[in-house]
Amino acid sequence: MSSLLIKNAQVVNEGKIEALDLFIKNGRIEKIGKQLDLQADKEINAEGLHLLPGLIDDQVHFREPGLTYKADIFTESRAAVAGGTTSFMEMPNTIPNVLTQRLLQDKYDIGQDSSLANYSFFMGAGNDNLEEVLKTNPRDVCGIKIFMGSSTGNMLVDNEQALDQIFKNAPTLIATHCEDEATVKANLAHYKELYGEEVTIDMHPLIRSEEACFLSSSKAVNLAKKNNTRLHILHISTGKETALFENNVPLEQKRITAEACIHHLWFSDADYQQKGNYIKWNPAVKTAQDRDQILAAVLDGHIDVIATDHAPHTMEEKEQTYLQAPSGGPLVQHALQALLDMVQQGKMTLAQLVQKTAHNTAICFEIEQRGYIREGYWADLVLVDLNKPYQVNKSNILSKCGWSPFEGHTFSSTIVHTIVSGNLAFSEGKIIEVGSGHRLLFNR
Repeated sequence: MSSLLIKNAQVVNEGKIEALDLFIKNGRIEKIGKQLDLQADKEINAEGLHLLPGLIDDQVHFREPGLTYKADIFTESRAAVAGGTTSFMEMPNTIPNVLTQRLLQDKYDIGQDSSLANYSFFMGAGNDNLEEVLKTNPRDVCGIKIFMGSSTGNMLVDNEQALDQIFKNAPTLIATHCEDEATVKANLAHYKELYGEEVTIDMHPLIRSEEACFLSSSKAVNLAKKNNTRLHILHISTGKETALFENNVPLEQKRITAEACIHHLWFSDADYQQKGNYIKWNPAVKTAQDRDQILAAVLDGHIDVIATDHAPHTMEEKEQTYLQAPSGGPLVQHALQALLDMVQQGKMTLAQLVQKTAHNTAICFEIEQRGYIREGYWADLVLVDLNKPYQVNKSNILSKCGWSPFEGHTFSSTIVHTIVSGNLAFSEGKIIEVGSGHRLLFNR
């Protein structure tokens, strides 16, 4: 790896913003200081730019193997680094579902060969694969994923005994998708009885309702408390659910944590009229009040991290009727810019953004030597220009699906450079093919 010197950056890290230089060598931050006089293979003048820890996205669906017509690890990791995300954790609802250690290793092999970002992959839990789940290595696998509600690719775990055994015996963190299946099915049957096949997208948050989310999240919390499980509940979509979590203990001491996603912080049910199925997610985007309560919970510590749930589908799939269109959409390329817009709007600070997208994710998952700008840590960094607008359009979307729910929007900020494990992977609008990122390791 070559050496890199970053000069005159406004460094946002651990609650402070300070003008500093960074010297990076052999993939790591070797020196942080003012007016560093060191020789490097490459120097970046970061005057006027802010330097942040690269985002760590704890929930993405990159669709490989089996669904690569929608996306793959190579294309989506390119979109990630273009958006300032330097590490990701990817979900097991690919084809085949990742329910064995062999299939999990296959994904790590793909990541090693083709991911521009640092990577980790969740082991999938099913109703009858406890033996395989228990083989998961906490040192180099981010966690166990349980679908406590069916979503794209049905990996629903609905056997009560299996759930209890997984929560009781899981060797590492459990991450859950929480929507009560019986409630969703009953709601869907109700609307189909009323409207037949003409159910429309505006009914999505009524079908995948607040009640469905709260029932399932409550169940997961109760199981975790019963078994002292390390539980992480993904994509909180209702204000009601935020009361399930604590904010009066340090994050390092929490056994139950929660995640909010970009789409639940940005959109509301009012946007279905314009965006239609392009903002169809599970759990559903709900009311403006839910959106505001989720943001408040992020800021006050009830919710610990912000992620994307990046889950691409083709435009052809999304343009089907509501009942046929799959849920999910591409977000990883524009997550940081969306959050920087929220900073500009006064909804959060830069320090809070960094805390929720890098520091806290590293704490939650006990990631080794990433998530902070510290000497000795891996150099996972993003330089942003807060005063350079950027419009999303077809020509600059890197996700394989070729669309974005932000298409046509002009963000207030631009991603200028992204550095992954010490390598400049994205610079001034261009991907730099520098080889693969690293497999994440965990201090467990």
